[in-house]
Amino acid sequence: MHNESTRQAALDSLKILDTPPEERFDRITRLAKQLFGVETAAVSLIDHDRQWFKSKIGLEPQETSRSIAFCDVTIRESKNFTVPDARQDSRFHNNPLVTGDPNIRFYAGYPLETPSGERVGALCIFDPHPREFTEAEEIQLRDLALWVQKEMVIENELTRASQVQKGLIPKQPEERFGFEVAGGCVQARSIGGDFYDWYPVNEGGMLTLADVMGKGMGAAIIAATVRAVLRAGSNSEGLVNSIETAAAILGADLNSSGSFVTLFHARLNVTSGLIRYVDAGHGLSIVMRRNGEIERLSSHNPPLGVGIDITWREDSFVLNHGDTLISVSDGVLDLFDGTLRALDGVADLARSCNSSQEIVDAIITRAGQNASDDVTVLVLHRDLLE
Repeated sequence: MHNESTRQAALDSLKILDTPPEERFDRITRLAKQLFGVETAAVSLIDHDRQWFKSKIGLEPQETSRSIAFCDVTIRESKNFTVPDARQDSRFHNNPLVTGDPNIRFYAGYPLETPSGERVGALCIFDPHPREFTEAEEIQLRDLALWVQKEMVIENELTRASQVQKGLIPKQPEERFGFEVAGGCVQARSIGGDFYDWYPVNEGGMLTLADVMGKGMGAAIIAATVRAVLRAGSNSEGLVNSIETAAAILGADLNSSGSFVTLFHARLNVTSGLIRYVDAGHGLSIVMRRNGEIERLSSHNPPLGVGIDITWREDSFVLNHGDTLISVSDGVLDLFDGTLRALDGVADLARSCNSSQEIVDAIITRAGQNASDDVTVLVLHRDLLE
């Protein structure tokens, strides 16, 4: 076993202490209680001087002193730790948890490890009646503990991945040469497949909004690859070449995962206001003209990953002074009526705003924190002439 400071640091890195109950852990403790026919099952974490329960069934206290915790002994083991009758065990017969509530007689626990091998807690079961624990039951408890362990690690990995993903998107609205661009994203989970991007090129800038079918880690990995490929192709003025390259690189992965990517990828000339773009099965971009009229940008191309040979088509339009380009993911549709008529609702929100950032904020506020799908928006506004 590693030293205590290393073990504690590993526990702290999980960022799970003192967090609210979660069904993904409660499901496991309910199953353990039912499977072994015991009064109590818990996911116990051993902190500095306390034992804290992330999940507990049949137990009132949220924590106990570490000095009396059976699980503090469990984490010193590399396998199941079992106490058939605590009153007959010299290590525990005077323990307050044995002599008083919850009157533990039988205890069994399996240590929970971090990816680095530090034992930070245990999945434990206990009961006020003594009993023997069979080898088959030890295997069952181990398997349930490994399930708990996987849930802890997955959450930690997703949190780190979410931080990386957020680090890839532009942070602040940008104003250059009379244009203001802003974007925002609310993920249905901690990590997802939507992304937006912008960055300068010789004559102006590149803008991208993409939506990978699906959610979670797999979609996020594909999204990061799309972003990298498109950025790599920005030195070439050929938008079609960038899309063709992305389709070729991602083809096998998209086919094997049964996924696809819709995207709006555009190149802005800040002098003329000309925007050339390729819409790959996205079709959720509009231009709101200065007079309030709305033009929906057409999509003549299928998404990346549909598995057919095509000739990609580039389209263009001019963003005049006072005009605004708005591109959204399909999660935005669900914030209105779920159909393409939702784009009219987006336009209504935009008309009441005074900047690209205000439009983004209005849509993100409407999404709140409980979006059923990833919600992403990218807005480019051209200033009025002085």
